Amino acid sequence: MTIGLAFLVLFSVGFPVVVAMMLPSIYYILANGFPLDSAAQRLIFSVDSFTLVAIPVFILAGNLMNTAGITSRIFNFANIVVGRVPGGLAQVNIFASLIFAGMSGAALADVGGLGRVEIMALRERGFSAGFAAAVTAASATVGPIFPPSIILIIYGAVTNTSIVSLLLAGVLPAILCVTMLMLTTAILARLRRFPREPRWPTPSEVTRGGAAALPALLAPVFLVGGMLTGWFTPTEAAAVVVLYILLVSALVYRDLSPSHLLTSAVDTVKATGAILVIVAGAQLLGWVFALEQVPQQFASAVLPDTDNTIVLLLVLNLILLVAGMFLDAGVVVLLIMPIVAPPLIAAGVDPVHLGIVSVFNVVLGLVTPPMGLSLFLISDIARVPMSRLVRELLPFYVPLFLTLMLITFIPAISLWLPNLN
Repeated sequence: MTIGLAFLVLFSVGFPVVVAMMLPSIYYILANGFPLDSAAQRLIFSVDSFTLVAIPVFILAGNLMNTAGITSRIFNFANIVVGRVPGGLAQVNIFASLIFAGMSGAALADVGGLGRVEIMALRERGFSAGFAAAVTAASATVGPIFPPSIILIIYGAVTNTSIVSLLLAGVLPAILCVTMLMLTTAILARLRRFPREPRWPTPSEVTRGGAAALPALLAPVFLVGGMLTGWFTPTEAAAVVVLYILLVSALVYRDLSPSHLLTSAVDTVKATGAILVIVAGAQLLGWVFALEQVPQQFASAVLPDTDNTIVLLLVLNLILLVAGMFLDAGVVVLLIMPIVAPPLIAAGVDPVHLGIVSVFNVVLGLVTPPMGLSLFLISDIARVPMSRLVRELLPFYVPLFLTLMLITFIPAISLWLPNLN
């Protein structure tokens, strides 16, 4: 447990999370007489995985959608369809987060990227800065459980769980959460008289907007449909989606340029490098934890001595919620799930169900006061005080925590779609 405490101390005093993970690990290796090249071997071995190949491909797909204008076409079509619904553009915000979030692999990066655009658009339409920030923070929790989700891929890699089953399992919980967030927004919009489009769209406007967005909207359909039918592995599905986006951008929209490709490639390399170096550092620390029998010590010290899966999941929810307040979701999954997953799975918790509950939980921790990291980032982007942001977020905690409880107590919400595969 000393190595774990060393990580917490280094991270608390401001060391980057990768450095905080690797320094104690390397010290342990040297202090116990292991050859130093064993650290290099573990680092290389940790990223030598076919499963992880899906990460850069999914990130490239998201970057291409943004740089080639596909994102804006879907956003505009969503505004045509639901802009007149109470809450207007706020509803579009939630829907857009469902589609585009989760592609960068880090929930905080989604907030800083798409969230910045959404907040600006809401303020231009007359929404208050506090509400714009709150609805963006709430909607950002949905993307990491909806395919494509890099965080679910990382969970599958560290727990040896089927990636296809995990990605399919996130569909219904994400839709459930989005539905409740949109209902909450509609109620708030009626109470506060939020702005919305002055009229419903005409059939011709819907047709034109739908025709422009249809090729782009089919990309997620190919992704989920290909995995559900068994035609593609997650990595193959990601590659097919990238090829499809390239063809649509070049032949249908005709706005793909060499600069778009270069920008997307550079951004993909940067994001992939940042994710994989964390994966490698976390796997090295996890190897040290395994040598020190930290999972067994943690299970005996923290998890209750019971085979009741509901009790175990409730305890896990509390642990992950607190951890998610301080660390990005991917880091929490890499560090904690290899420790807590084995005893829970041994007690009878389905690993796919556990993955959905865990990922949604740690992402929810990012928007939970007092230390939720997304709160600080969104407060800075929207330039609103933290107290005002949390006050505006209070109504949204109801659907968010209700979703968490439903997917915790009703495994079928997560497992129904994977069981069809």
